[in-house]
Amino acid sequence: MAKPTELTRHIESYVNSSATPTDQATSLDAIGFLVKTDALTIESLVKELEMYLTTTDDVVRARGILLLSEVLTLIESKPLSSATIHSLVGFFKDRLADWKALRGSLVGCLALIRRKGAVGAVTGSDAKSIAQSFLEYLQVQSLGQYDRKGEHLIYGICEAIDAEKDPDCLMLAFHIVESLGQLNPDPSGLLASFAKDLFDILEAYFPIHFTHPTGGDTPVQIHDLSRALMSAFSAIPLFEPFVIPLLLEKLSSSLPSAQIESLRYLRSCSSKYGAEKIGKYARTIWSSLKNIISAYLGEPDFSFTGAPVYGIGFPENEFVVEALSLLQLLIVQNSSLLVSLIVDDEDFNIIFNIVAPCEKYDSIPVHEKKKLRVVGRILYVTAKTSISSCNAVFQSIFSRIMDNLGFSVSNIDSSANGDIFPTQRVKFGFLYLCIELLAGCMELTAVSKKPALQYVLEHEKCCTILHNFSTPLFNAFGSVLAVSSDVCSHDPDIYIGVKGLQILAMFCLDGFPISISMFTNILRKFMSIIMEDFNKTILWEAALKALFHIGSSVHKFHESEKATSYSSLVVEKIVELLSLDDISLPFTLKLEALSVIGMTGTKNMLIVLQGLAGAVFGNLSEVHRNLKSLETAVQLLQCYSCKLLPWIHENGGSEDFVVQFAVDIWSQAGNCMDFSTPFEGKDLLDAMMKVMKLSVASCSVESQNTITQKANSVLSSNSNFQLNELDRLPLTPGKYDIPLRDEWILSLFASVIIAVSPKTCIPNIRVLLHLFMKTLLKGVVPVAQALGSMINKLLSNSNDAEISSDLTLEEALDFIFNTKIWFSSTDLLQRCNGTSNGKEMVLTDLCLGISNDRSLQINALCGLSWIGKGLLLRGHEKIKDISMIFMECLISGLKSALPLVQDSLESIEEQNLDPLVMKSAADAFHILMSDSEVCLNKKFHAIVRPLYKQRFFSSMMPIFLQLITKSLSPSSRSFLYRAFAHIVSDTPLIVIQSEAKKLIPILLDCLSMLTEDIQDGDILYGLLLVLSGILTNKNGWEAVTENAHVIINCLIKLMDYPHKMLVRETAIQCLVAMSQLPHVRIYPLRTQVLGAISMALDDKKRAVRHEAVRCRQAWLGVICIKESSFLKLTNHFPCSWKPS
Repeated sequence: MAKPTELTRHIESYVNSSATPTDQATSLDAIGFLVKTDALTIESLVKELEMYLTTTDDVVRARGILLLSEVLTLIESKPLSSATIHSLVGFFKDRLADWKALRGSLVGCLALIRRKGAVGAVTGSDAKSIAQSFLEYLQVQSLGQYDRKGEHLIYGICEAIDAEKDPDCLMLAFHIVESLGQLNPDPSGLLASFAKDLFDILEAYFPIHFTHPTGGDTPVQIHDLSRALMSAFSAIPLFEPFVIPLLLEKLSSSLPSAQIESLRYLRSCSSKYGAEKIGKYARTIWSSLKNIISAYLGEPDFSFTGAPVYGIGFPENEFVVEALSLLQLLIVQNSSLLVSLIVDDEDFNIIFNIVAPCEKYDSIPVHEKKKLRVVGRILYVTAKTSISSCNAVFQSIFSRIMDNLGFSVSNIDSSANGDIFPTQRVKFGFLYLCIELLAGCMELTAVSKKPALQYVLEHEKCCTILHNFSTPLFNAFGSVLAVSSDVCSHDPDIYIGVKGLQILAMFCLDGFPISISMFTNILRKFMSIIMEDFNKTILWEAALKALFHIGSSVHKFHESEKATSYSSLVVEKIVELLSLDDISLPFTLKLEALSVIGMTGTKNMLIVLQGLAGAVFGNLSEVHRNLKSLETAVQLLQCYSCKLLPWIHENGGSEDFVVQFAVDIWSQAGNCMDFSTPFEGKDLLDAMMKVMKLSVASCSVESQNTITQKANSVLSSNSNFQLNELDRLPLTPGKYDIPLRDEWILSLFASVIIAVSPKTCIPNIRVLLHLFMKTLLKGVVPVAQALGSMINKLLSNSNDAEISSDLTLEEALDFIFNTKIWFSSTDLLQRCNGTSNGKEMVLTDLCLGISNDRSLQINALCGLSWIGKGLLLRGHEKIKDISMIFMECLISGLKSALPLVQDSLESIEEQNLDPLVMKSAADAFHILMSDSEVCLNKKFHAIVRPLYKQRFFSSMMPIFLQLITKSLSPSSRSFLYRAFAHIVSDTPLIVIQSEAKKLIPILLDCLSMLTEDIQDGDILYGLLLVLSGILTNKNGWEAVTENAHVIINCLIKLMDYPHKMLVRETAIQCLVAMSQLPHVRIYPLRTQVLGAISMALDDKKRAVRHEAVRCRQAWLGVICIKESSFLKLTNHFPCSWKPS
């Protein structure tokens, strides 16, 4: 039991009208929690509230009653005894007389009424007593105080609803009507006498037209009211003589909202009123539905992009969806009646006569195409609704279609030999209707996967008819493909031919209605297109898509005969294509087919992967002797990494293969990298690295350990690295080069380190750190990226978790930044053993150029930038020191600006820095801030601290603004702008907008400076996007307005930037945004802008011309504003007056 003092405190907080809404809500939640957890019973709560429920203070009493009712609302799902509920009903219905506490009483009554039977619900007598109290105390007009029995209740409900406009009250009123119908189901009962009167009141509200504001105290939405009224209509079958004629009348309304609501209400009422009551309206409803479908059904989509698996795709339309759903419901209720109306419909007979002579879709008249689509959709819904409707429509319509195609029951046997009949007998319209019927029938059978139900289906008339006509259908669809032109991506003939064969093959019943031999014929037909008709792009892609859908369908039945046939005729044949050089199918299409077929299921994917692995390693063994093998290996690896590996990861494929494939690549890595020039096998190395990174990243930690150990063993076995003696080996940066083979093996190893999880154990990590430090100074970028990834994922000493690695973050940073190296007169760089004749230095010294070796300095800066990125992502403080090192490389002639490394510079004379070094230092900020796809991202398990970009921007901007202001050297200022541009471009826009006033002047200087170098187009475009974001956000308008003249001049210059179309387009878009500034600021510039825009109207790129037209219109509007202001002024004077 809760402590009385705690409960009292919460009660007093809620009842106190001066308490804040937050405090009151907190107190209510606390009390509700006590009741929910049985720390407080509802009976005990009532006792504690006694003084608040009975006090003469109106405000306190109202708050006390509301508190009890809100608690009941919170515990609607908590079981309560019937005695407790009865007592609470008695209390709240009596309190309805207390109008000053009315809200709490109403909420309490509603909370009790909403309770479900499983947890204790209000009885019928209690519900009636609540309604009587409601009418007695809350009547709209005065009622006679005499006993009117049930009439009193119904009259009161009618009067309460009549002319009501408040949405909340209407919701309650509609729910009351719904409950009234549920409590009085007897068709000859009391409600029968008042059904017409009650309906006449409700009719005025249909369709719901709700313009009440959605904000404020009214959460009711228009769809809530509509749904409540629909429930009220459908809950009382006595409304049928009034509701159905009303809805049918509204179906022909000119208001779309009335039509769609009528369809929804008809569906709801039909399901509740029953087949007998609705049957007498069947003919009228059918005619109305046909008109609705005809009016709103769009053009079919004859493309295979996004096409439905079953049937023909159409644009989504709510009218058509609702109409077809209602039709389906009516067929379920009255199958024989509705099917007879459909098959005997005059339009169906007319369309058969019209399409009979048409062999092509284009030869059908436009108006008749619309009728054909309507008939097809209706047949599709009829066939998929029920077995009886499917049987009926197949016996009547399908048989007529076959007759029109030249096949009748009498000549089926003669056409069973599989020969394709003459082309002139193929009639598109009938095949189109066949597709719709077949699709509906297949959907009906697709939901019937139980053997007993499948046995029943096999003996149904629709399946028997389809089985008998399967061979003629195969020939008909095949004949369409044989004469298709393949000139349009939405070719109806190709679509119908391919879709028809696809649907035939996808019937889930194994061997019936489509036989296994027919199934294999369809597969062979599609495979012949894949291997021979690759020049017909549309047909080829459609056939491959069809094979994918068929394979996905039969893959669900692994042991079925169809699945076995698919595996042997399609999957294995596609895999064989990789090793066949005597067919003309391009290798890129082989790979596309391989990947698509593999994605039909995990079993088929495993066959594909095994075939691909054999092809990969077979070609890898020949890359040195055969250039074609090199190209083939690259394409195979790209197919694996870009298509197959992502599918395996998303669909739970076998990780064992992924691990084994990566291990096998390492087994061959040393033998396939002996190239004489770096350009010869660069594509192969890139493909192998991508495969390795994605493979490692997708695996578990255990599997990553397996791959890492294999990679380390290969690296260790390479005698050139001599990992065991690495500490004692000197490295000559300028005179000694790493062999190309060793560099590539090390790069491949780096790709493993980039992708591992922080929990993965990296063998010999201390030795690897030393190796990475030495090789990054040779400019091996993957090694620098791996070192940055390693630093990002190492555990820190400050972590509470046990450190499983042999190396901590602090130890790694100490090694990187504090290990002494020496640079001797013979240009040797090595660990210092305590004494040496050379000059001692650390990594930061190399970055600052003390070695007097530009190449070495640039490599050191590149390596430090990736190390810095790893630290920045995890939010480490060391990034500040690294950033200062980059700054020092940008400020030639400003030695006193940054004291961080001043001591290192005292020993050398002031000098102008090398432009390439300064560019590398500026571009380091791009590495720090940009989102990398190749490393240090969440896909490769990087540790990423939230808001790291925002914090870095905030810390660096004051320094940049100060340095740019003080910089006297043009080169320093130029590269400071470049670094500034990198940071600003990659910072979230919301941060930039808040600092717009400070940044705009420098942003404009950057834009002007970056136009000088053709290679800076991407940076320029990034800055323009930032400026565009500032211009389109009102928070930055003050700063924009102050600099309007400068901004417009800058944008005008960028409008003819020749090196990048996106720069010109975005500059013009920014000028459009500038036209929204205050008139007084931009009007003087209108002539200049319009003159510049006239030049852009002749730009060679259409997108630029389009934006130029928009810009001209916007700035012409500026002129119109000025002129219209003058005209308004002159209107105040007499017509004879003219300004001098």
